[in-house]
Amino acid sequence: MSSPSESTDAATPADEVVVTPNLLRDWALPDAGESKYGRGTVLVVGGARRSPGATMLSGMAALRVGAGRLTLAIADSVASAVAVAVPECGIVPLRETDGTVSGEGIATAEHDLETSDAVLVGPGLDDPDQLEVMLNALPPLVGDETVVVLDAFALGVLPRVPDAVSALAGRLVLTPNKEEAARLLERDLSDDLAADIAEIARRYGAVVTCYDAIAHPDGRIWRTGSGGGGLATSGSGDVLAGAIVGLCARGASLEQAAVWATHAHAAAGDRLAVQVGPLGFLARELLDELPRVLVEING
Repeated sequence: MSSPSESTDAATPADEVVVTPNLLRDWALPDAGESKYGRGTVLVVGGARRSPGATMLSGMAALRVGAGRLTLAIADSVASAVAVAVPECGIVPLRETDGTVSGEGIATAEHDLETSDAVLVGPGLDDPDQLEVMLNALPPLVGDETVVVLDAFALGVLPRVPDAVSALAGRLVLTPNKEEAARLLERDLSDDLAADIAEIARRYGAVVTCYDAIAHPDGRIWRTGSGGGGLATSGSGDVLAGAIVGLCARGASLEQAAVWATHAHAAAGDRLAVQVGPLGFLARELLDELPRVLVEING
């Protein structure tokens, strides 16, 4: 689906679009399918032994934005516990060494990688060297039309895997924070975040969202609300990445999923800032707000 191209704010540069609820209503998400498969299948690959919660948050966020079927590929030592904690998901146990997921073990999830509509890699993974192995192994395993979203440590190693980047270009979404964005650029960020994010999008052939800026490799840029400082909390980025992969699985374009999810994530933070306080709300509390934000936009 094409996106709105005109700016809604005369004070905004012509190549930046301010995201508002009205703009999103005119850029409606695909209709939900009649079955869980019609609403899209998601695979989240992550969850080392010390951080399975990140994968759980991402997976639940994908379901909260309407994805139909969820599988979590996660460290073998925590797989049973996660299966009980998230009864809505299927589980693929991944081989590990001392609690770290093996990069080569991604092949265990080959069937789900090939058949999922959208795959998220990174939440809760903690070994850059193993992630480098994993990302190099990933392109031939995913389906030809599968969207790939990368988050957390998977972003930090991306400059080291140019062949994988080339193979996935055009169906890739990146969700860096500012520190990860600097690693992707291999330099410090400038004072112009939108320009930096646009450079990342061009370099990696990916849609990129970072804080309130979303960029497409063709040069389009969107700006959303920030959601306030309360979103700077453990697990918040995992929720955002999960919302993006869920919307991609539903059939949204890469940029549409990134813009909608970034807006919904920020709006959920705004709602919790009122209900709980500007600081101190939890990433898990964002999950309940996501469908409420979406229904308010859609009416």
